[in-house]
This record gives sequence, C-alpha cells and structure tokens, in this order.
Amino acid sequence: MGDSKTVSAATDSFIGGYVDGFKGFWAEKVSFLENYTRFTKRDTALPSWSSSDVEEFIASDPVHGPTLKTAREAVNFGLTGTVVGAVSTAAFAWKYSKSPHGAALSFLGGGVFGWTFGQEIANHTLQLYKLDTMAAQVKFMEWWERKSQ
Repeated sequence: MGDSKTVSAATDSFIGGYVDGFKGFWAEKVSFLENYTRFTKRDTALPSWSSSDVEEFIASDPVHGPTLKTAREAVNFGLTGTVVGAVSTAAFAWKYSKSPHGAALSFLGGGVFGWTFGQEIANHTLQLYKLDTMAAQVKFMEWWERKSQ
C-alpha cells in the first residue's frame, strides 16, 4: 500500500515537483521570520521595554536609530488609517442598512483596509522603502537583550 516505490513515484511526478517548488518558493518568501526566532523562541522571554528605552536606543545608535524612529512614526499613519477606515465604513454600512452585524463587519474590514492604506501612505511619505526597518528592529532587540541581562 504505502511502499517506497509509490512514494518516490509521487515525488518524481509533475505534481510532486510542483509541490516541492511551491514549498521552496514560500520558504524563500517567509525566510525573514528567521530573523526573529532567537528572540521569540527563548527559554525566558525578554522583559518589556518602554518608550524611554526605545528613545535611548535611537540616541545611542547613529545607524539604526533614525531608521527605528522613522518606523515608529509610520505606525501613526497606520493607526490613523485604521480609525478613519473603520469608522467611515461602519457609519456608511449603518446609514444604508441599519444592520448591526453588517456595521460590525464593515468596522473590522474598514480597520484592516485603513491600516493597509495608512502603511502604504507612510511607506511613500517617509520613504520606508529606502530603509531596512527589519535590521533596525533586530538591532534594537539585540541591544535590549544585552541591556536587560
């Protein structure tokens, strides 16, 4: 039933090759998650940090500090987009349907779309596409790990 000939024939087939290529494609696209594994898969969690700790890092690191500061400013664009999107779509849905579940779903959907649009506006306005924000975040986590020990 499940002998090795059947298994090897399935992996050598067109579909097996396609599945392997698909796995490789997504493994490459999601490889950025490995940057954070040493901070997320620890025996003991890192202690929480405050805004003053982040400001201290920004002042102490002339390379990654300004990038982290810009990335933190981009969050405000996303939050503003979330509020505007959620409230406006929920109000529109409520005005025309008077359906509580429709307004609630519109609120959730508008919040997600608003966050997305807000992040895109921040990306262009603050020129985040020119910065390596992930490297700045990883450097902050490394700095916080050293400082908290």
